[in-house]
Amino acid sequence: MTALASPRSPRALPARIEWHRPLLAVAAAMALLALVALAGRFLSTTEVTGLNQWDKPLKFAISSAIYTVTWSWLIAQVGRGRRVARIAGTVIAVAILLEVAIIAAVAAAGTTSHFNVSTPLSTTLWAIMAGSIAVLWIANLVVAALLFRNPLGDRARTWAIRLGAAISVVGLGLGYLMTSPTAQQLADFKGIAGAHTVGLPDGGPGLPILGWSTVAGDLRIPHFVGMHALQALPLALLVLELLSRRVTAFRDVRVRVRLVAVGAGAYAAVVALVTWQALRGQSIVQPDLLTLWAAAGIAVAALAAVTAILAAARMHPVAEPAAALA
Repeated sequence: MTALASPRSPRALPARIEWHRPLLAVAAAMALLALVALAGRFLSTTEVTGLNQWDKPLKFAISSAIYTVTWSWLIAQVGRGRRVARIAGTVIAVAILLEVAIIAAVAAAGTTSHFNVSTPLSTTLWAIMAGSIAVLWIANLVVAALLFRNPLGDRARTWAIRLGAAISVVGLGLGYLMTSPTAQQLADFKGIAGAHTVGLPDGGPGLPILGWSTVAGDLRIPHFVGMHALQALPLALLVLELLSRRVTAFRDVRVRVRLVAVGAGAYAAVVALVTWQALRGQSIVQPDLLTLWAAAGIAVAALAAVTAILAAARMHPVAEPAAALA
C-alpha cells in the first residue's frame, strides 16, 4: 500500500476519467470566445452600461469555461445515477452555450441582453435566456444531489466536492434577486425590467472588466462568489492533500474533514455577507464598519476553529500504518 492509498492519507484520482464530452466541447467554445472577446475589447470603443461591449462576453466566457470543465470532471466521478448525471450534464452544456451565445451576439450588436424588454426581439432573447438559466439551475441541483449519493474519494474530498456543489447551487439561485424590476423602472419604464445594481441605476462606475459597482450594491457579487464554490472548496482540499506530505496532522482524514467543514462554513458565511452588503446598496470596495465587523467575525471564528482542530490533532496524533510511511 502506498502513502496515497493509505486510510490516513488522500486517495489518488482514478487513472482514467471519462470526462463529459459535451461539457468539454462547450468549454473549448468558451475558450475560443474569450480570445475573440479579448481581442474585441481592444479594437472596439463602444460601451454598453458603462463597459466595453466585449467585457461581458469575456467574463461570461471565462467563467463558463471554468464551470463546464469542473462539471465535466465531477460528472465523471458519479457511479450511482450515472445516466441521469450525464443527461443533466448535457442539459447544463446546452443551457450555458445558449445563454452565452445570446450574450455575445447582443453585445456585438452594441446593446444589453439581460433584463432587456425594449423590443419584441430583445424580449424574446431575454425570455430564452431566462428559461435557459432556470433549466441550468435545475440541472445543477440534480447533479449536486447525485454527488451526495456517491463516494468521491476519501471523506474529506467527498465533502469538499459535495459542499462546494451545494453552495454553488445557492449561488446560482441568488441570480434571481436581479430579475425583479426596480421601483424606478416601474415608475418610469424604459425597456429594462431587472437590475444588478442596488441603490443606483445599472451602468455606473465599476471595477474593470467585472463591472461590479464601486458606488452602490451589486447583486452579481454574491451570485459569482457563491457559484464558484464549486471550484474553491475542492481546490482548498487539494492544497490540504498536497500539504499532507509535509504536515503530519493533515494526513489524518478526520482532520481534513473538519477543516473542510470549517472552510465550507466560512465560505457560506462570506456568500451571506456579500449578499447582505449588496442588498443594503453598499459597494464591495466601500464597506461600512458593520460589514467590516461581520467580516472580521467570520475570519476570527474560522481561524479559531482551525487552530482548535490542529491543536487537537497534535495532542492526539493518529499513528500511521508502517506501509503508509514507505
